[in-house]
Amino acid sequence: MKLVAARFIAILMLVIPGLLACFGFLKMKDSVFIYFSEFGNDAVTPDFQWLKFLLGFIMFFAGAGFIGGWTFFRDRKRNYVAPRFKQKLPRPPKPQG
Repeated sequence: MKLVAARFIAILMLVIPGLLACFGFLKMKDSVFIYFSEFGNDAVTPDFQWLKFLLGFIMFFAGAGFIGGWTFFRDRKRNYVAPRFKQKLPRPPKPQG
């Protein structure tokens, strides 16, 4: 039962940042769409919703950054990354002679 609970928690740790990134993207998209859609309406002066856009920007990059970092850490642990991203091994000490 512990294995099932651990796997469920691991899935939630990836789903929650994914949803955060999704909602952040939607907030950015909505603020841009509302700004451009107000140009046809003469009763309203178009203004950009900066706070909503910045909140969406932060949410998107926090979620995407968490998932990207987790994937990179996992791939580095399993040696799936390019040689330049692998952890450097310390040099052995020079022999005294």
